[in-house]
Amino acid sequence: MTSLAETAELRRAVFFERVLLPYRSLPPRGFHVLMGVLGLISFGMGVGFVSLGAWPICGFFGLDVGLLYLAFRLSYRSARQRETLRLAGDDFTVERIGIRGDRHCWRFQPFWVRVVLEELGNKSNRLSIASHGKSLVIGDFLAPSVRREVAAALRDALSRWRRALNPTEACD
Repeated sequence: MTSLAETAELRRAVFFERVLLPYRSLPPRGFHVLMGVLGLISFGMGVGFVSLGAWPICGFFGLDVGLLYLAFRLSYRSARQRETLRLAGDDFTVERIGIRGDRHCWRFQPFWVRVVLEELGNKSNRLSIASHGKSLVIGDFLAPSVRREVAAALRDALSRWRRALNPTEACD
């Protein structure tokens, strides 16, 4: 049987905490190297076309590199979003930080939380947290396999939390 002090300690313990981040295959250092190499290639090709008398082509090489730079910067900007899932005490919280830094926080009572992983027909899925008739989609920016992993980890953490607060006594 669990004592009152042990139950109070369990209520303060962090059972699960995970930060969900969008995946970016090219780290910032790789981005700088790529842009440097592309810049050098474009400059070299531009000089070659100017020496042949086709100077207007040089501007298109610069435009290509500039547009590619802009596309990568927008991609890295979208990587600023994150979600923090935390099961601690009597709360399950989801904190979402958007692309522009806006912060939203949702609180759920863990006894009533359901983890819903909806498999879609196109090899994709949708992960959500449901409680009291309301649901919140989480990890929308994650790959389907990662969403499956997060769903399993969440279910396991909620199960451990519930068992820790409601231990069953063995019958002799």
